[in-house]
Amino acid sequence: MSEPKVLFVTSNRIGDCVISSGIIREIGRQIPGARITVACGRPPAPFFRSAPGVERVIILDKKKMAGHWVDLWKQVVGTRWEMVIDIRGSALSYLIPARRRVVYNRSWETGVRKVEMVSRLMGSATPLDPEIWLDDQARTEAAAVIDPQLGGGAGPGPILALAPIAHQPGKSWPAERWGALVEKLKAEPRFDGWRFMPVGGPGDRPPATPALQAAGERGIDFVGKGDILASAAAIERAAMFVGNDSGLMHVSAALGGPTLGLFGPTEWWLYGPWGPKTRTAASNETRGQFAPIEDLTVDHVFDAVVALHDAYIAPEMPAKP
Repeated sequence: MSEPKVLFVTSNRIGDCVISSGIIREIGRQIPGARITVACGRPPAPFFRSAPGVERVIILDKKKMAGHWVDLWKQVVGTRWEMVIDIRGSALSYLIPARRRVVYNRSWETGVRKVEMVSRLMGSATPLDPEIWLDDQARTEAAAVIDPQLGGGAGPGPILALAPIAHQPGKSWPAERWGALVEKLKAEPRFDGWRFMPVGGPGDRPPATPALQAAGERGIDFVGKGDILASAAAIERAAMFVGNDSGLMHVSAALGGPTLGLFGPTEWWLYGPWGPKTRTAASNETRGQFAPIEDLTVDHVFDAVVALHDAYIAPEMPAKP
């Protein structure tokens, strides 16, 4: 018998792809030996090149008149799929041959965390933890950018990764506050010798600039330096992460590092980072209430960063003689 084939249609957004990434392992548990085809947007596509069981990644570049769905249909209609999983809830999932279909619709949105919602969609009794599958290529690309910047007088101290951008209106903490936060952290004894590394895509240079300028020789520039998997490998090198509600925030949480997510008028209780060492700082800390992200002060974020450090970094540091 031929190996069973599974089609996984996932998001064009990095964060949603990370949140639903536990589906890959669950496919392997439900259908041992499955050969998985992933269809997703171009930015998150590198995530899946080393994912277990994935043999093909189809990139969905949006086209007019839903042309991208027509293109995908042409590429998959000739295969008999053991299972089709579609977290985008597209009609395509009903137009191709499959023994079983798992298709998202809004009825699954019942006020639980998004990771839990995806897990229930797959019939899992326990949460399907997000996962990042780093490979040697990503780590090599990250090292090629970071290692040359670790020299000089600043030294190779611990790295605090920063993600000062989110690609939705109202979710980006003002750029100048990132600079003020770095200045405040530089003056805090807990962060003596630490390096500050903004991470982002090519278009994230303007919001990252104040933080880099404030960091000075203690800055590491990883903005626009590689694809999303290389950025994930850079974040893996960091001791802590602070970022807007964004895909990179979910990447850091999935990697298991201490992660602080900044939230304004979005549901931090639903979309907050999922992981063992995660926290949020919101402009309104009352569940069900909102405030503009501009209401989130530098002092508030600074205190949250220090608390994250004291919870997860300080206990691991050797005692001073």
